[in-house]
Amino acid sequence: MHRIRIAVFGITVCFWSSLTWIGISADPAPGEKQPPGAWRAVSQSGPWVARIDFEARETADALYRRIDVWRILHDQGIVEALVSADEYRQLVAEGFTLALDEEKTRTLSRLGIPLEGQAEGIPGFPCYRTVEETYTSAQAIAAAHPDLATWIDVGDSWQKTQDSASGWDIFVLKLTQSAVAGPKPAFFASFAVHAREYTTAELGTRFAEFLVESYDTDPDVHWLLDHHEVHLMLQSNPDGRKRAETGLFWRKNVNNDYCSNTNDRGADLNRNFDFQWDCCGGSSGNQCNSSYRGPVAASEPEIQVLQDYVKSIFPDQRGPGLTEPAPDDATGVAIDVHASGRLLLWPWGFDASPTPNGIAFATLGRKLAFFNDHFPLQIRDFTNADGDSADYFYGELGVAGFGYELGTQFFEDCDDFETDILQVNIDSLLYAAKVARTPYLTPAGPEAIGATAPAGPVAEGDLVLVTATLDDTRFNNSNGSEPTQTIAVAEAFVDVPPWEAGAVPLAMAASDGTFDEAAEAVEATIDTAGLAAGRHIVFVRGIDSAGNEGVVAAAFLRIAGIFADGFETGDTSAWSGR
Repeated sequence: MHRIRIAVFGITVCFWSSLTWIGISADPAPGEKQPPGAWRAVSQSGPWVARIDFEARETADALYRRIDVWRILHDQGIVEALVSADEYRQLVAEGFTLALDEEKTRTLSRLGIPLEGQAEGIPGFPCYRTVEETYTSAQAIAAAHPDLATWIDVGDSWQKTQDSASGWDIFVLKLTQSAVAGPKPAFFASFAVHAREYTTAELGTRFAEFLVESYDTDPDVHWLLDHHEVHLMLQSNPDGRKRAETGLFWRKNVNNDYCSNTNDRGADLNRNFDFQWDCCGGSSGNQCNSSYRGPVAASEPEIQVLQDYVKSIFPDQRGPGLTEPAPDDATGVAIDVHASGRLLLWPWGFDASPTPNGIAFATLGRKLAFFNDHFPLQIRDFTNADGDSADYFYGELGVAGFGYELGTQFFEDCDDFETDILQVNIDSLLYAAKVARTPYLTPAGPEAIGATAPAGPVAEGDLVLVTATLDDTRFNNSNGSEPTQTIAVAEAFVDVPPWEAGAVPLAMAASDGTFDEAAEAVEATIDTAGLAAGRHIVFVRGIDSAGNEGVVAAAFLRIAGIFADGFETGDTSAWSGR
């Protein structure tokens, strides 16, 4: 009989391989007496969060198909997983070395238990809205901003297909300025496909609130919603999320046709997509496994709804062959947001080879990871996954598909979410939405940031200074590196963005006199003669020495006149929101 003794964070954990008993004791500080009742029995069935050593990635992939793997740390040779007593015993018998993650295991004990006085949010985690609260917030956004937001019922959850009274509708919150005509490129993001990943839906809801609340004050958000569309599926698996809100470790949907009448029932929605489904050992055929792929591709109502919706907003831009690339000027970005691992992932997941657009994927991935400091890599370098979302977005439609893995836990502490996860990922999603017009081209160009124009109204005919920074170096190079070039051209455009017919470029100069660096401060003096009274928008764009055009930045420019408030300078509230 083998005995494993593990000391973690001052906790001594003793496991007998027969698991006839398990004890946890708090080690006293030197000179301190053992507190009464420090030994306590815990359930022989677990579960516990364990860290399992592995050597070959094939071993990690096999574990993923067997047990509930939470993270794979390839650089450390560790799989982090939720294991029961039976699973623990079997892994030990097979010769694996396991260690308890005491902190994450302890977190599980407070799932589903409200904090004292907590009236809102998921029990124990007041910063994360429930399904009902998410829907209420989205409805409020649409009601308060009818010109910017539409709340769209796009289909039904599995439970609702069985019982219309107990299941859930699946919605998309569409954000764009309806007064500006299209067609417009689309950005799509899905959240909470895996039910227990608390951070994801809240990030999406906060992102939506940020966009509508910033529209009249942030010129970059303003141009984005004028000229692009943002589509957010905030609760992609509402049936499963409701189970997870009670404290269950629910990952899948709740389809009771699989592993029936247990808490392990359902299908893994992120292994059920209709592209390379069950092709390559990247999912499980065991109905009770956390990565069970379903009986056939797109068998689950939630995935049918998601796939139908993305096909309605994105054109099909890629041929059927695996080696056929999407065209360089293909449009659209789609991101499936998960937790955890602090990873930024792109296709393929089913195969180790890069996609035909692999160089462009790496460029955009490293750019998105610059903002949130996630580790950028191809999915297959992280884990073997078939029938997953990012592969579907790209493989089926040619859309630039990505996966985010937020934070370090599914049940991330609210302080960590607010401090470490929220803003940096809003910044990353914002950039993704900005480049949706040409995601395989624009990220290679210099990013325009910090555009400025005079803060107050100026008289028509005045000469005004517009400034910005153009930067070709803002990449996360923790996994490979992106080439950078010197800035070659800087341009300003008034009211008409550079991609539209009739846009007139105004040359900008390097503030130091010479374009000879990969990051440059730029400026131009603009003649406002002929500009009507009211608010205008100035776009700034950079082009590098390789001819790559980067994402624009914008600044508001206000021309004084007689306004509805009767004052010549005008109260900004009297100006058009556009």
